[in-house]
Amino acid sequence: MVSEVSVTIEPALQHEVSALLAQSDSVAAALYPGEYRRPITAESLAKPGTHVLIARLADRAVGLCVLFERGDGTTELKRMIVDAGMRGAGIGMALLRRAEAQALTLAAETMLLEVGTRNIEAQQLYRRGGYKPCQPFAPYTATPISHFMRRQLIEAVSGR
Repeated sequence: MVSEVSVTIEPALQHEVSALLAQSDSVAAALYPGEYRRPITAESLAKPGTHVLIARLADRAVGLCVLFERGDGTTELKRMIVDAGMRGAGIGMALLRRAEAQALTLAAETMLLEVGTRNIEAQQLYRRGGYKPCQPFAPYTATPISHFMRRQLIEAVSGR
């Protein structure tokens, strides 16, 4: 099924982005207390240096992730979400690899991410993708529910 999925950069301001972000917020609300949740809206993503990657099966948006340019040779991956009915089909890995490819075009050397400690499925995806634990990076600080990871993108190209 993943061979039928296309992953492209698309505008943030569209209904499908808002719908997938709502799914992401719903998952986060089930896992984490309110004080740690920071909802993201499609409107907040419509700015320079922010890249919204959409996974589509035919014309249907089935997943998304957001890539932020940090301006220091790193990019940050945020809000990876795959439609609940499509999980386990390789869409998350397709999004991850496409985000890495985009980061390389931006001359980034490292991809950073923060994932919740209770989001076991996401942690497993990132580990399978070659991500390793790291210290919190700005603007984050350590919290009881955050786990930080990184991957050197040169390794991503040479060692896939």
